[in-house]
Amino acid sequence: MSRSSSISADVDRPRKKRHLPVWQESILLLGIALVLAIVIKALFVQAFYIPSESMEPGLVKNDRILVEKVSYWLGGTPQRGDVVVFKDPGGWLNAEESAGPTNGLASALSKVGLYPSGGHLVKRVIGVAGDTIKCCDAKGRLSVNGQPLNEQDYARRAGGCYGPMPQGAQHCNWTIGPVPPGHILVMGDNRGNSADSTVHACFGATDCTDNPYVDVSDVVGKVFVLLWPSDHFRFLHRPPTFADVPNAS
Repeated sequence: MSRSSSISADVDRPRKKRHLPVWQESILLLGIALVLAIVIKALFVQAFYIPSESMEPGLVKNDRILVEKVSYWLGGTPQRGDVVVFKDPGGWLNAEESAGPTNGLASALSKVGLYPSGGHLVKRVIGVAGDTIKCCDAKGRLSVNGQPLNEQDYARRAGGCYGPMPQGAQHCNWTIGPVPPGHILVMGDNRGNSADSTVHACFGATDCTDNPYVDVSDVVGKVFVLLWPSDHFRFLHRPPTFADVPNAS
């Protein structure tokens, strides 16, 4: 065989690819996973936990949930009936509820969306901009823009009605609204045990500085999955009763 043909054969022979050591591949894969987790948290899905008993009976304290953010892209806003996660508007959470994970690893994972973070609340949207919410009719039902809500499938009564008795209001006889632009009114499903909009409403008190509304910009996203414990796993959907609510006039 001539030298030229030998050189040609060497050129044609495929070269073996060099593989990274296992430890370098592991670091690379971990880095990719962290980047993907950060991107997913920022744009798509984030994990949270239920900080109190306020969403019982459907969501129990320490349940793990997933929140999707896609529904509120491109001008989308929270809708009546959505269960949403939002930042504490200020003083709605106590120290324990706002602390978040204390374990070092859990705290680090929470920053990239791999573990539930603290400082947030989970409530149901009852009213959107322009809505007026009244408590209650003869059957103990809340009304939004004059339309009674049938909430027996997911909410727990407070005494004889689905509207709690906030400080300064007569039981089952109060009105909140209209909800200002860019805000929502929220309530926990456990109506007698929820630090929600009704707790922070003034109801005519002259020296009250509370604000019952949540700024839409503070909403992280909509709860769509109850993830853990596994025997409670289910998807969450907007109750059909809210479809009958007319827009504010």
